[in-house]
Amino acid sequence: MAKFKSGIESDRGNDEMRGVEVEIDFTPNALASILYRQGETVVMACVTKADRLPGWFPRDASKGWVHAEYSLLPASTDSRFRRERNGAKGRTQEIERLVARSLRGAIDLEELGPIALTVDCDILNADGGTRCASITAANIALRLAVRRLIISGTCLPADLRPNRDQLEAGWEAPKLSPTEIEAHEKAVMPHDLAAISVGLVDGDVYLDLDYILDSNADVDMNVVGISDGSFVEIQATGEEATYSRKQFNELMDSAEGGLVDLFEIQKAILADLE
Repeated sequence: MAKFKSGIESDRGNDEMRGVEVEIDFTPNALASILYRQGETVVMACVTKADRLPGWFPRDASKGWVHAEYSLLPASTDSRFRRERNGAKGRTQEIERLVARSLRGAIDLEELGPIALTVDCDILNADGGTRCASITAANIALRLAVRRLIISGTCLPADLRPNRDQLEAGWEAPKLSPTEIEAHEKAVMPHDLAAISVGLVDGDVYLDLDYILDSNADVDMNVVGISDGSFVEIQATGEEATYSRKQFNELMDSAEGGLVDLFEIQKAILADLE
């Protein structure tokens, strides 16, 4: 059991990730929704489809768009978090932009076709790592939403999409075979996306920082990765401290191990879902 500067102790090992639990279709109205728990951090991720592409898209655009929003609910923290009624503030804007660009790094917008999706990540309980948990939860919800759009005939390969004349003539979407559905899903989302935090606490590397670890960390890092081994973003910050290249490599090694575990969890969760 590790004891830190604050006198608070952690019962997790350095490379031990918090337990992950996922409840599918937590709310009925969204195209896809999940309740994602990573330790005591709880995220509700919901995907909705807009009626049209954003106004700044060309009229006959062939590609789609994925947007994300992030919010801490008032009772998600130990003291009430005030609602941002006049628009997202600095930290919230930074996190939702991170979530959105991470998702767009994992999806092929041309293969998605002219569809606009929004992924809302609402934090029901915050115990560290909310941005990382939001990214992982958002990817699970997005993949499930894309799968459902393909099954319904809304998201199709480019050569099967209708033109304007076909739509006006009462075009009906073709039914794809299970093999075609799987192939198109892989084209739209070739790889999975996940994010994990790591940090240096009293000189030691710790995986998946909860609030206790984060508040005691001299260096904290958020790593957003794709299941092909590439990265979308790495945020590494010293808290009145510095870190060496050797320590950076150790942090990255720990993060990569955590990402592999998250990809395996996602794969198991989504294996048979429609």
